[in-house]
Amino acid sequence: MKIAVITGGSRGVGKSTALEIAKRGIGVILTYHSKAAEAQIVVDAIKKDGGKAVALQLDISKVASFDSFIKQVSGALETEWQSKTFDYLVNNAGGAQRTPMPQTTEEEFDRLVNEHFKGPFFLTQKLMPLMADGGQVINISSGLTHMTYPGGVATYAACKGALEVITRYVACEYAPRKIRANTVAPGALDTEFGGGRTDEMRQMIASRTFAGRIGLAEDIGKLVAGVLSENFGWVNGQRIEATGGH
Repeated sequence: MKIAVITGGSRGVGKSTALEIAKRGIGVILTYHSKAAEAQIVVDAIKKDGGKAVALQLDISKVASFDSFIKQVSGALETEWQSKTFDYLVNNAGGAQRTPMPQTTEEEFDRLVNEHFKGPFFLTQKLMPLMADGGQVINISSGLTHMTYPGGVATYAACKGALEVITRYVACEYAPRKIRANTVAPGALDTEFGGGRTDEMRQMIASRTFAGRIGLAEDIGKLVAGVLSENFGWVNGQRIEATGGH
């Protein structure tokens, strides 16, 4: 059985990804920041359908906690799957930004850098010894690295842009181990991320999208599951945008 580590797997895109890949016979280690009960609901749903899953607490912004987390991952692999390695890493965890650039504080800037750039960078680095050769890394970015709007996402978008660059270097530097790395960049989604969407926001986004609707977490979960499959075996170091034509 293939095994995936998914950060931020208790809700939204992370939850959808966990449920979708579990349907395809992949074991899941998902992380949560503070929503233990929500994470357990995802685990229980996967187990009810005959899959295997474990939820572990992780604050992606606290690099100092990663060594302890790695030990927990190793323990879960041994206990649940009798394995020393896992196959896929999906870097999804992180918070939103709603502060315009003129009002962004250094504290908020640092939080976003830690959650969306520094954290994923070092978590990937530290987990690589546990990843099986031929594995994959998928970094969840944002359509905002290519679309620019005023009003509160400058640092978030910039960090996601940095993450996209790092994705290419993961693909390059871990190529001798046949490990692939790609970025999936969702457009605006109707999730709880950043406080959710108002009806007015949904209508505005739908009006600017060729598909005529706002995206759903399930749209991205299915895409990530697809990228992890061998059908995407010749795709490496790429940015895959999923915006419905926004």
